[in-house]
Amino acid sequence: MKDVILTAPGIGCDRCLESIRQALSKLAGVEFLRGDLSSKQVSLRFDESRVKLEEIEQAMEDEGYPVVK
Repeated sequence: MKDVILTAPGIGCDRCLESIRQALSKLAGVEFLRGDLSSKQVSLRFDESRVKLEEIEQAMEDEGYPVVK
């Protein structure tokens, strides 16, 4: 398992975080740990043998929250 923190400037409310959580819950091997509105970040844990970071980032982008690096 790998832990990662992703920043998405479009995060602005609890509904945004819930949308991201729901989108990521559809990916095998991803666990949404927490979201932080003030930093516009989400903390995740994922199994690299089941899902790639790029797939996670794409799922967030598809939901309307592109990740910045």
